[in-house]
Amino acid sequence: MKPTKDISTILKTHIRICLKQQLLAGFTMLLVTITYAQKNVTTVSHSTITGMVLPAGSKQDSRMLSKLSAKTLFEMETKKAGTSVSKVEVFFFPVTSGFTSDSLLTQLEKLGFAISPIKPDNKYAWLQQNNRYLITYVETNKAEINLYVGELTAAPTALSTSVSPTQTATTTQQTITPQTSPVQQPIVINNQTQPATSGFAFTTTNFDDGWNSTVQEDWVQVTKGNIIVLLHYPNKAADAHNFVLLDGLKNAWDVLVAPRYSNATNMQFRSSGSWESIEFGEADMMQNSTGKMVHVVLFKKNFNSGSGKYIEFITLNKTDFEKEFESFENASSNYGNGPGFVKMANMVTYNKFAVSSADLIGGTWTSDFTGMTQYVNAYTGADAGANSHASNESFVFGTGNTYKWDLGVASGFVGNIKFQSAKSNGTLSVPNNWQVKFSDIGGKPKTYDAYFSCIKGNRLLWLSDITYPGYKAYGKAR
Repeated sequence: MKPTKDISTILKTHIRICLKQQLLAGFTMLLVTITYAQKNVTTVSHSTITGMVLPAGSKQDSRMLSKLSAKTLFEMETKKAGTSVSKVEVFFFPVTSGFTSDSLLTQLEKLGFAISPIKPDNKYAWLQQNNRYLITYVETNKAEINLYVGELTAAPTALSTSVSPTQTATTTQQTITPQTSPVQQPIVINNQTQPATSGFAFTTTNFDDGWNSTVQEDWVQVTKGNIIVLLHYPNKAADAHNFVLLDGLKNAWDVLVAPRYSNATNMQFRSSGSWESIEFGEADMMQNSTGKMVHVVLFKKNFNSGSGKYIEFITLNKTDFEKEFESFENASSNYGNGPGFVKMANMVTYNKFAVSSADLIGGTWTSDFTGMTQYVNAYTGADAGANSHASNESFVFGTGNTYKWDLGVASGFVGNIKFQSAKSNGTLSVPNNWQVKFSDIGGKPKTYDAYFSCIKGNRLLWLSDITYPGYKAYGKAR
């Protein structure tokens, strides 16, 4: 029999085992910590809080300790100003990126922020954009540049004091000279400021009420101040019928809106039910083309005639949208016919462009109409026949302002259809950009109010006899 180990040997063995287990556990925790840190330091291109574009190679540090350190750093200034930080972003990028404090200030000013550096060293700065207040901190060392951004819970005392731009607001710790808020820069959609090439004489319209329309490839862009409205052209994928109203709206959003934006917040999809229902989606998002944060609304009124169109509204913020068009809650009163919704739906009338005689030369514009009414005997319920109507009217425009006009009509009860036709030719003139005068239509001269509306790759010609008002659409056949 082997001798039993003494107690000291047993204790030493147990201690070695425990130490190995502790070292293994510690190493495992270290691996988890490193992995967690790697996952929470990511490459980014934009700041979500400010909307600014960051230089190439920028990293965001989302680790809890890093964000806590940033909050602690900000508290050195926010406590003195009677406010606090609700959320922070921590960024760092190489010194070779070309980023400087001046380039930071320039970009923030372009995004509409009023900037007040915090003296004496100016590493901190207060930012104000409408009712939003931020604080930033920039630190440069040999290896990298650190940028901290914090969203404030309330206005700092230095900015909430009512003073003129030439006065100073004094706190117990410092003196800050507030700057006047810069003029908001117009929102740019896909950096497109010029009208799309169309081959027509008029590609812009300046309306008397301040709205301006411009022809673009996929929409008519309507602007006034810092409000942009996109009148989307018919789109087969976006306009696909869906029995679930909000599912159809979400599909249209994915097709028409989502590809041009990112970093969406406060997203909502809502509807207002009536026999002509309303679709209403909105979100705060960043424009991919500019890095600017904007408020976007996608709207459609489903008219019984089937003429409803998707309209996109873009403003600097939700408040600006509601000042012009009203909130969803207020506009949804009166079964979807509130004044806000009516104003939004009526934006389609700005798809309107003047007519030149040169636009008509060498083209055939035609209008087809068909309809049928089924009658039932009110006493017996028996079928009383169906009345049909079909017409085709066309204008063939030649050189020298000449034209040929043709009208064919078939109408009457089925089994007893009567056919009529009329033809004439002559010369036309354009007394102004919104009227066309024909020398002979059906045996006498006629003047029509006229304008073009746009669809993708083409236009519709709208004519209304000034004697019997009512616009009719004509499409270009060839």
